[in-house]
Amino acid sequence: MTGAFSDLAPDTPYVTVDADVLDANIAALATQTAGSGMAVRPHGKTHKCAQIARRQVAAGAVGLTVATIGEAEAFARSGIDDLFIAYPLWLTENKGARLRELSERAALRLAVDSGAGAESMARALGDARDAVEVLVEVDSGQHRTGCDPTEAGSVAARALSVGLRVVGVFTFPGHGYRPGHREETARQESAALSTAADALTSVRVDPVVRSGGSTPTVEFADPGVLTEVRPGVYPFNDAQQVALGRAGITDVSLAAMATVVHREPGRFVLDCGSKILGTERPEWVSGFGLLLDHPDAQVVALSEHHATVVTDAPVPELGSVLRVAPNHVCITVNLVDDLFLTAGGAVVDRWPVMARGANT
Repeated sequence: MTGAFSDLAPDTPYVTVDADVLDANIAALATQTAGSGMAVRPHGKTHKCAQIARRQVAAGAVGLTVATIGEAEAFARSGIDDLFIAYPLWLTENKGARLRELSERAALRLAVDSGAGAESMARALGDARDAVEVLVEVDSGQHRTGCDPTEAGSVAARALSVGLRVVGVFTFPGHGYRPGHREETARQESAALSTAADALTSVRVDPVVRSGGSTPTVEFADPGVLTEVRPGVYPFNDAQQVALGRAGITDVSLAAMATVVHREPGRFVLDCGSKILGTERPEWVSGFGLLLDHPDAQVVALSEHHATVVTDAPVPELGSVLRVAPNHVCITVNLVDDLFLTAGGAVVDRWPVMARGANT
């Protein structure tokens, strides 16, 4: 398929991935973790793309992290056979049946953060409970899901009592998505996982897996505590990662390609609105996206199909096609059917977002 799109780029707006930057980002994490003792298990919810997952595994990733059973099913169909659903699932009979079937095709790791959740999981899995591994999720400071680290032992004990195979603990240091907090968040992650690991040891569970890591915090992950990191955004990066100082503009591999459809002094409009870029805008990010070739311009407003940009520089001509990095790349990927791979500025391939919409 390579080369099929070199002479005819899609109509804007569409989403491109620079192959060279993508591969460099994947290689950089592999280099960073090499020899550290920490395995890499990237989060596939960011790219939802089989071709990128295979690149990550080829670079040394032990498997993939996903958020839903649907994502796990999609990646298993594409040949990824080691999957961690990093979400405290509450299993219905149907979800249990899907997991039983999935466990026959892939090594499967699941998450619990309460005794009741563990009991529900064991009931739904039935005889397949021996076929999966379980991690206890702990809260390291984001205050979303996860039990208190000191309670990890009691959750593990409850899980063991109903026949689940507990092998460790995990957390998501999502509160690292704040300027100036990445390193401190990683320290909190390490402390939480260490406490939780001790709690498992106290109930005679060997915490062989201690999993954490996000893209903003992964460079500060403590290999003395963590055995595994699960960043998601790093192959692409986005406007948030640039604002956090985690990445530079040249490290951003994914961009929405958009056409200037209106212009006037100091202001122009692109044809990529919220249905491409999403609406997420943390207060510490300057706009609703980052123009990679015009970083001083600011995307000040989004409608569904309009991005309004202000600038003190000369306004681009009508019909100009510009690259816009979204604030949160995961949202943009989930809004499109395909990613268009580029090399040397030309579109050379089209990769389906095959796990798009796999939300259950």
